[in-house]
Amino acid sequence: MRTATPTVVRARAAGARRPDFVALKATVERVRSRCDVAARLARDPVSYLHRYSDPLDQELVGILASSIAFGNVKTITQKLEDALVRLGPRPSQTADDSLRVFAAMHGWVHRVFRGEDLARLLIGARRVQRAHGTLGDRFAADLAAAGSLRGALAQFAGAIRDAAGLLTSPGAASRRGPAHLLPDPHGTSGSKRLLLYLRWMVRPADGVDLGLWPIPPSLLLCPVDTHIHKLSRNLGLTSRKDLSWTTAEEITAGLARLDPSDPVKYDFPLCHLGMLQRCPSRKDAARCEGCGVKPVCRHWQTPRRGAVHLLPPQALTKRSTKKVSASAVRR
Repeated sequence: MRTATPTVVRARAAGARRPDFVALKATVERVRSRCDVAARLARDPVSYLHRYSDPLDQELVGILASSIAFGNVKTITQKLEDALVRLGPRPSQTADDSLRVFAAMHGWVHRVFRGEDLARLLIGARRVQRAHGTLGDRFAADLAAAGSLRGALAQFAGAIRDAAGLLTSPGAASRRGPAHLLPDPHGTSGSKRLLLYLRWMVRPADGVDLGLWPIPPSLLLCPVDTHIHKLSRNLGLTSRKDLSWTTAEEITAGLARLDPSDPVKYDFPLCHLGMLQRCPSRKDAARCEGCGVKPVCRHWQTPRRGAVHLLPPQALTKRSTKKVSASAVRR
């Protein structure tokens, strides 16, 4: 097979440099191996999925947990705990009774979301789940039909929104909450919360993610929050300043150089490293002390002016828009 000619991309800023992927892989694998999963899991919304043994409950709790996962972690977990107590030990059974769900969620509020928003999300997700057997089977069908991750995710989210009238209920158009709870992946954001949900459902069961869905992990995109964004810029995985879908593609392309079969496996340990270190995105001897990625951080490297990056074509491929064959979806 003939090797394609690399594409030349000039550094956008003085001092920018191509990552040493050999050193980067060794460093992030070390961070991953040293991550105290049990301790960090206790501070992550995905921990709530592990309380349930039935995959149907795990799917529904996952869509609720990921959808409200923005802002202060302590507040997120408190609000999620409150919601799950209201819904009882079997959310999938509770969701079959719409009136019961609305009554249970009455008075619940989190940032721009109201109890009625979360109720409609749960009811819609449960209706889609019942129609297809599992939410994973529905997403697999969307992926086969759309041929791209972004297109499939848009169809999947749209089906859940429509199933319970999340956007068409009285007063929904006048508030930010309903549209923000389950956003359109074709919009301007990076759909971080939806991509986080996919990671939980798709990646192999490893004590963090659950591996419930028949989708190859290689198709996933990294959910980019502020912690992943800062670290990715510092590691040279992206120079972009926004948290867009394109930024997620660029970061994932870099992580795929480390593990093409499962690039998003680095998300959990790197995100929690960023939370612990409170990365300052600058050279700071005190704040950077003990940081696991300090040896490959651009702020601690000798800058080279006018650097030229030689990236292979696959690093520039838009992973979410490339066609996905039906055989790529496990049955």
